[in-house]
Amino acid sequence: MNEPAYGVLFLFGLFGGTHCLGMCGGIVGALGMGGLPRFSLHLAYNLGRLCAYVCAGLVAGALGAALGAGGLAAAAQAPTRLALMLFANLMLLAAGLYLMGLPRVLAFAEKQGQHLWRRVQPLSRRFLPVRRVGQALPLGFLWGWLPCGLVYGALGSALGSASPISGALAMLAFGLGTLPNLLLAGFILARFRAAAQSLWLRRGVGALIFAYGAYGVYRVWRSAMSLQAAI
Repeated sequence: MNEPAYGVLFLFGLFGGTHCLGMCGGIVGALGMGGLPRFSLHLAYNLGRLCAYVCAGLVAGALGAALGAGGLAAAAQAPTRLALMLFANLMLLAAGLYLMGLPRVLAFAEKQGQHLWRRVQPLSRRFLPVRRVGQALPLGFLWGWLPCGLVYGALGSALGSASPISGALAMLAFGLGTLPNLLLAGFILARFRAAAQSLWLRRGVGALIFAYGAYGVYRVWRSAMSLQAAI
């Protein structure tokens, strides 16, 4: 299985940052309640959030490995591995379309995540209001499981990697891309929503990610044709 495109996932997180502000802006503001925001709280919150992403990537990669192997012979593994690669690249296509202005393409994944979030979200209340790092860190970890189309788009690559380590690294790359927007919004002005990146730049990066996903789909098709010819 090919390694995930870590640079592409980083760009996806970076230019999807305005969406992150919409999803997590309330918590970012809460970290600064009662005075100027403390950088240590924002750093701890985002560290917890990244830990959640890495854990999710680890699980997705392990699941992909189990689906792609499962004790089957190499010839029997090939169709499943191709299916995982196809899914990963289709999610990249959706990610590119999201950045080009079609956010609803990932809405289906967010709906599925609501089931888990209904169980996780009540746990976050015990850490509010946030006054110390010991509250911000677990709060960030819990909010890392918030249903988010961007996260699920990146998780597709983690699953397709069919490797726990590669899956974890894929989600770390994505999470690091989201950091600048959230840290800037939290540290400079807790209630201030950062200006959106220029539309043409977002669309350009979206087109790049879409093209990468399209090329990945083409590679899967070529591999499938080769596999069929060998049978």
